[in-house]
Amino acid sequence: MCFDLLACDIGLKRIGVAIYSNGIILPLEPILRKNRNQASQALKHLLKSKSISTLIVGMPQSEDGSEHEMQRRIRHFISLVEFDGEVVYVDESFTSAEAQERLMALGKKERSEKIKNGELDSLSAMIILERFLQSQKER
Repeated sequence: MCFDLLACDIGLKRIGVAIYSNGIILPLEPILRKNRNQASQALKHLLKSKSISTLIVGMPQSEDGSEHEMQRRIRHFISLVEFDGEVVYVDESFTSAEAQERLMALGKKERSEKIKNGELDSLSAMIILERFLQSQKER
């Protein structure tokens, strides 16, 4: 399985991104959101520049299975990206907590900086991508 995928963790302030290429998952610099049009254009450009064929999007799950506000916002945001490839939504439950756990080896100040500059968001995107790849192996 050697193809290019891009995963994103869409938040209201930042979009964490990670890429899968040649069997390796790497975090990329997060997209800082000024507004949804600017952010969707930045993501569209990134997808095009990296020749991405599949976009993996973290989607929060509601406990009762109904669609909630953040799910609606994420779907709307992705529609603004105008991406012609495949879009796959993956449960993003607890990815931020798992990403924070991975940063526990760092000092408090360094951990705080990574949260502030969006690196935590891209680490969450890496976890979303890992979950997707694991689900593909289980098929």
